[in-house]
Amino acid sequence: MTLATRAPASSPAVDRRAARRGALYVAEYRLRSMWKWRRAIITDGLGNPILYLTSIGLGVGSLVNANLGPTGIDGVPYLVFLAPALITAAAMQGVMNEIMFPTLAGFLWDKGFFAMRATPISGGQIADGLLLAASARIVFTSVVYWLVLLAFGAVGWSSALTLIPVAILAGLSWGATMLAATANVKDDSGFISLVMRIVIMPMFLFSGTFYPLSTLPIAVQWIGWISPLWHATQLGRWLSYGMAMPPWQVAVSLAYLIALGVLGLILARRRFERRLTS
Repeated sequence: MTLATRAPASSPAVDRRAARRGALYVAEYRLRSMWKWRRAIITDGLGNPILYLTSIGLGVGSLVNANLGPTGIDGVPYLVFLAPALITAAAMQGVMNEIMFPTLAGFLWDKGFFAMRATPISGGQIADGLLLAASARIVFTSVVYWLVLLAFGAVGWSSALTLIPVAILAGLSWGATMLAATANVKDDSGFISLVMRIVIMPMFLFSGTFYPLSTLPIAVQWIGWISPLWHATQLGRWLSYGMAMPPWQVAVSLAYLIALGVLGLILARRRFERRLTS
């Protein structure tokens, strides 16, 4: 094809293709950016589970097992009890890194979203593309974490069919929620620190991660009830080692995660479009 016959960059065909595949183009852009940080992502994906499992799973776990006997918690060793919570928390933490910083950059720092919106790509497609690219980080983190859990003897081979999908679902649900929240930020000073202190830390500590939620005072148990980490952890424990869980609670936890993700993405798409066209 010669230059004379090649379709111009602004041809209707190119515009239609961009409008149809906009989310994929945004995801490709984000994945290329993530590739630049592949060493940090791989190090984080391997280092976190090894450190947590060594210090908490084996270190603290040996004390828990020594006091509670061979049955540990829920009739299983402490490391087995801990595994579903850790892989879920890792997926949720990983997706935050790929949602919050790129969203703040696109709206506030380099304003790249406004350049994207000047093309046929819509604000909703930009939001979809960000979450789609972040899902690659979720899958990578979940698989690597599961492999480390397997190496430590915390899970069996069959748990790959349960723990990994639950962790991915939790990551997507939380990622969509954070995408909607970050899309509303107009002043980034202290936003990330605020989220870490008043959202992430309480959720991590009061979602039954290290001990059953029922052992906490009723006054703080509500944090776990509204936390996607607790719902995903409960599902993971029920699926991986058969923790007692009534059918209605299984249905509620699954519906909660799905609804949170769908609602978060809907709000994020609307907010992206409104903010980029106002």
